[in-house]
Amino acid sequence: MIKNVSRYLKLSKIGEGTYGIVYKAKDVQTERIVALKKVRINPEIEGTPSTSIREIALLKELKHPNIIHLLDVINTSKKLVLIFEYCESDLKKKEDEFLGKNEKFPALLAKKYFKQVLEGISYLHKKKIIHRDLKPQNLLLTENDEIKICDFGLARGTGVPIQTYTNEVVTLWYRPPDILLGSKMYDNSIDLWSVACIFGEMMNGKSLFQGKNDAEQCEEIFKIIGTPDENEFPWLKESPEWNAGITGEGFKKCEKKKFKDAFPDIGDDNVYDILEKMLVFDPEKRASAESILEHPYFKEN
Repeated sequence: MIKNVSRYLKLSKIGEGTYGIVYKAKDVQTERIVALKKVRINPEIEGTPSTSIREIALLKELKHPNIIHLLDVINTSKKLVLIFEYCESDLKKKEDEFLGKNEKFPALLAKKYFKQVLEGISYLHKKKIIHRDLKPQNLLLTENDEIKICDFGLARGTGVPIQTYTNEVVTLWYRPPDILLGSKMYDNSIDLWSVACIFGEMMNGKSLFQGKNDAEQCEEIFKIIGTPDENEFPWLKESPEWNAGITGEGFKKCEKKKFKDAFPDIGDDNVYDILEKMLVFDPEKRASAESILEHPYFKEN
């Protein structure tokens, strides 16, 4: 482990978040361009953030073409610096690029990205790891259009299919309805909902479900997939979010629509079939990444 951050020359700031600042930098020994993430440490409050400890532990175990590669860790009592492979952009910026030109996201490019995300997620799930925060901003892009899944601060390893976790995960528009309604019992199906939303967003030109809060997000989802039945999912009766709904009197009953009718002209029958298989309320019935990779959609030219 290298203790001297001076090996890396900062070139420009890429971004800033709750836990630190990310820079584009150059390894002066190898001339390689890297991403340098300087983590904020406040020893008087909590020391090294738990999200960073979790991210380091997980990424050290992960080796896959579609998972961001952690190159180095510089850890002292006063600072923590993570060195990652450098990526030119992310999927959100790519989407905005086409949106800014009033162009539709190219279908073949969307398929290429979708396949890579599924391959990365399939690998994670086989390793019994749930990402829990998949969104376009966390899908980095190299100059060769390779997807790199990043930001594992909310990720969790799981030794059994279902465990109890916090439901404060996944950015709103990519969060499954069971989590929105307060369920803390979930498995890797949480990631599959997010991946399907991202795929649908690329094909549709905008997010499929755009609520402003948890209740509104649920309502937008139920308008398409139908309102769940308490008799089929008894745990709903104990959910304050379910009982309140958007008006305080529960959610109105909506019948399921076909995605083809709800979102016309976003793809062929295979695209709609994938969305139908992945965007379902029951987590146990959501198609796995592995099964979707075998879908006829990926056999088409």
